[in-house]
This record gives sequence, structure tokens and C-alpha cells, in this order.
Amino acid sequence: EICLQNDVLVISDEIHCDLVFNGAKFTAFATISDEFAQNSVICTAPSKTFNLAGLKTSNIIIPNPALRAPFAKRLEAAGIHGLNCFGAVAVQAAYNHGEEWLEAMLAYVEDNYHFMVSYLAEHLPQVRVIPLEGTYLAWCDFRALGLFPAERKRLIMEKANVYLDEGEMFGPEGEGFERFNLACPRSLLAEAVERIAAVMK
Repeated sequence: EICLQNDVLVISDEIHCDLVFNGAKFTAFATISDEFAQNSVICTAPSKTFNLAGLKTSNIIIPNPALRAPFAKRLEAAGIHGLNCFGAVAVQAAYNHGEEWLEAMLAYVEDNYHFMVSYLAEHLPQVRVIPLEGTYLAWCDFRALGLFPAERKRLIMEKANVYLDEGEMFGPEGEGFERFNLACPRSLLAEAVERIAAVMK
């Protein structure tokens, strides 16, 4: 409503929309109301869900024809148009036949999340895991350890030999945080948190 009142276009990045944990629900921005849909650009892709990055199969959904026409014209002028054949077949196969795999993957990632929460609560309780309803990216708050960013980075990367996404790379709001990728074997995640806990004690 604020955007509508101030003539601000909403660009909604919904690339993680399929990655929702059991009990949670994703609401697409354009489904809230037709008025919102007409003032939005929705970005999705199967790349996060089915690990199809590199196949150039992202989607940009623009419900409003007045917004869609100039966007399509710009794409055409830049020589960007159509799907590659391999990408189209891969997306079709993923969405038509990948549901069982997706459900199993989501259950595994959610179990990884619960494992990490439990492990850190027991072995490094100063680090708080931000509650997660979906996706495979977990944010952890390291601020209670009282470390400067450079010292935290040195301990995690150089002493524990674990590479994470430092919160600072996402702007000032990310200071003191680290981002973990949970889409990995449990043994790898366990080794990472064990190493970090060992150097932080």
C-alpha cells in the first residue's frame, strides 16, 4: 500500500519460493491482490530448487502489460530472448518428475537445520541461529561473542578452516552474523560446526 501510494514499483525476488519447510507456507506477492500484482515484477527460477544454475531458466513475471511491454522491448534490443533447448527440457523434467526428490531434499535440509540449532545450543550457546521456515541458508548471530569482524573471520576461516558468507558482505545490518549453507551432507555440516565451536571456546 505504501508503494502504491508513492508510485514505487515492487520487485519481488521469489527464487526460494519452493523451499518451504513442513508447516510453513509461502505467499506469492502477486496473489495478495490484483492491485499489488499490477504494481509488481516477480522473479523466480528453478535453479535454487533443483540446482539448475547455469541453464539460464529464470522467470520474470510482469502481470501489468504496460510494464511488461517496455521490459520485453529492452530484452529484445539487448539480444536476450527465449530459452535454450537444454534448459527448457531440464525445467520441464524437474517440475514434472522432481516432486519426490524435492520433498526428500527439503526434509533433509530441515533436519540439518535442527541439528545445527541443537549442536550450537549445547556446544556454543552464545551463537544464536535465526529461526528458519524455509530455504537452505541459515543465519547465525555471533555478536554475543564480542568479536570484531576481522577476528571472527580469522577464527572461522584460518583456524577452523571453514568458509562462510560473512554478514558484513550484505551491508551494516549483517554485521556480526554468518550465513551457513545447509544443503550439504550432515557429516560436512557437523564437521563445520564442530570446528567452529572448538576455536571459539
